[in-house]
Formats: sequence, structure tokens, C-alpha cells
Amino acid sequence: MLPDLSVVWVIFFVLVLTVLLDRLLFKPLQRVMRQREEAVRSARELAERSASEARAAAAEFEQKTTAARAEIYRQMDEMRRAALAERAEILARTRAEAEAEIAAAGARLQADAEDARRRLEADAEALGAEAAERILGRRAS
Repeated sequence: MLPDLSVVWVIFFVLVLTVLLDRLLFKPLQRVMRQREEAVRSARELAERSASEARAAAAEFEQKTTAARAEIYRQMDEMRRAALAERAEILARTRAEAEAEIAAAGARLQADAEDARRRLEADAEALGAEAAERILGRRAS
């Protein structure tokens, strides 16, 4: 039993259609899919690399920020200590000046009081002599 010739033609056309579909549809479609997969893979690698660089940059920024803060705090502490030392020096100098002025004022006051005492004694003697002269009517010796 020989198959009918139409079966052979159908088989021939199916084979031709298979070859045509493979070359014209499936292979280009697979090539496009591979290219897309490659593009997705390279995009992911690029994104991962960028994310890694961003994390490294953020860590470096944080480190530099922390170091800058520490430096600023150290400088502020130095400035505060210098200001406190200067304040203590100014306070001591002012206190010494005030004590010197108080001592000088005390000495002037003592001298003025002594001068006033001498003048009062001289005035008292002169008044006493004048009073004795008036009372006695002559000069007392």
C-alpha cells in the first residue's frame, strides 16, 4: 500500500513550513529575546554597580561629615578653653587693678585724714591761743 501522493505533498509542505518558520520567525525571535535578556542583565549589573558606588560615596560622605563635626567640636572646645583662660586672666588683672586702686585710695584717704588732723590741730591751737588772748586780754605764752 502506497500512500497517496497528496500525503507526500502535505509532508513536504509541513517540512518547508517548518524550515521557513524556524528561519524567518523562531530564530529572529530567539535572537531578540537573547538580546533583551543581555540588555536586562547588563542594566542590572550597571544598577548594582551604581548602587554600590552610591553606598560607598554615602559612607565616605558620612565619614567626612563625622570627621568635620569632630574637628569643629575640637575647635569649639579649644576656643572655649582659650576664652575661659582669657576671661580668668582679665578677671585677675582687673582684680589686681581694683585692689591697687583701693590701696591707693586708702593711702590718699589716710594722707588726707592726716593732713586734716594737722590742720585741725593747728587751727585748734590758733583758736585756743586767740580765745586765751581774748579772755586774758594779753598774749599767752
